[in-house]
Amino acid sequence: MTADLQRQMDQAAEWLAASHHAVAFTGAGISTDSGLPDFRGPDGVWTRRDAGLPPPKWGVEPSRVRPNASHLALVELERMGRLSFLISQNVDNLHLESGFPAERLAELHGNGRLMRCLGCEARFTFGQVGWDRRVWGEGYRSLRPLKGQPRCPLCKGRIVSSVVNFGDPLPAKELEAAFTHSAGCDVFFAIGSSLVVSPANDMPRMAVEAGAKLILLNRGETPFDDVADLRIDAGIGAVLPPVVERVKGLVAGKA
Repeated sequence: MTADLQRQMDQAAEWLAASHHAVAFTGAGISTDSGLPDFRGPDGVWTRRDAGLPPPKWGVEPSRVRPNASHLALVELERMGRLSFLISQNVDNLHLESGFPAERLAELHGNGRLMRCLGCEARFTFGQVGWDRRVWGEGYRSLRPLKGQPRCPLCKGRIVSSVVNFGDPLPAKELEAAFTHSAGCDVFFAIGSSLVVSPANDMPRMAVEAGAKLILLNRGETPFDDVADLRIDAGIGAVLPPVVERVKGLVAGKA
């Protein structure tokens, strides 16, 4: 580890330890250590597609994908009271599986393990609503409803996959919560995202305009590199867990 990287990690930890309302924002990069490919990295899904190449291979079998140390570090940061809210673009369910509280999480692009009601926006597992994908398919919003398919157990509305596909609107409650917390935070920590997808990339901009510190941890350029207070170009797994350990020490020292 270089002295400059250590200095950057120490600075990130100090800001997080002193924060009163920190927000984390995660993209696909946080899940690569779990074996999932990212999207816009050098070997990402969209990068390879644009080059006319087949999709990248997963690092592990889908059934063996588990939360990694970086997911768990965010859980620890929330438990210390130094992370008020988490915004994620990921649909892999790894934040919830890691133990991050659902009430402090906005999954902007949905969750591949959950379904949601178009009427009341409640979310359910496939088992809770009796949705058998072998019978009813994936249940994407764009697909025509099938006669007799399960309905919402709360309001009898139509239930669909919570995954947001191209052309689908983002979930209203999650989007509103994400914007509210972005506007009210004092630290905005973007992790593993190229920050090029709208309207999600309005959130770091809103945070900066409100006076928050902007920390970027990402391999590759983002549109916010020039306005970030701290830009860390390094592997997430090598940075985030040690930063959270440093925060733990700083918080304990204040107690």
